[in-house]
Amino acid sequence: MKPPHSDPTVQPVPAAVTAAVDAADTTLSNPKWAVLALGANLGNRLETLQGAVDALEDTPGLRVKAVSRVYETEPWGVEPGSQPSYFNAVVLVRTTLPPASLLERAHAVEEAFHRVREERWGARTIDVDIITYADVLSEDPQLTLPHPRAHQRAFVLAPWHDVDPEAQLPGRGPVAQLLTALGTEGVVPRTDLELRLPE
Repeated sequence: MKPPHSDPTVQPVPAAVTAAVDAADTTLSNPKWAVLALGANLGNRLETLQGAVDALEDTPGLRVKAVSRVYETEPWGVEPGSQPSYFNAVVLVRTTLPPASLLERAHAVEEAFHRVREERWGARTIDVDIITYADVLSEDPQLTLPHPRAHQRAFVLAPWHDVDPEAQLPGRGPVAQLLTALGTEGVVPRTDLELRLPE
């Protein structure tokens, strides 16, 4: 019988590689909660939001766990009446993707629905923003966590509160309190519309 590892082409695995694999396995067995905000004000807004939810669910390493009601809101940061109104929603996901990969996927979903980035706060077919990723705090300009303006946006806080009334915005406090302070003027629940949770 051959002694183990007698094959000269088999080299011992460096400890650093073993550690990296173990760390990856820990991540895979320990998915993180993330909050994503969806918005659309061009084309068939409801169909596009549903398509984005379905595309997120189809992402390896990601599962959509909750979808909020749909809200209709006036565009933020632009002259009133200069753009169509938005449909907004929030989804809660569990994911093993690291934040940077989740951002790549969010951008891929936007591109699939022909999102055009020509001007800040311009009209768009779909917007997919990462609001929080676990309790991660990051000043990275590519992905600031939590979203730097989430606490100012009732169209994010209202649907988020729908799906998680006890939610906390890291560094800012309870979503319920932030929403009360802001108020919900111009953020109208569309009880006649519904987004389906993927099966």
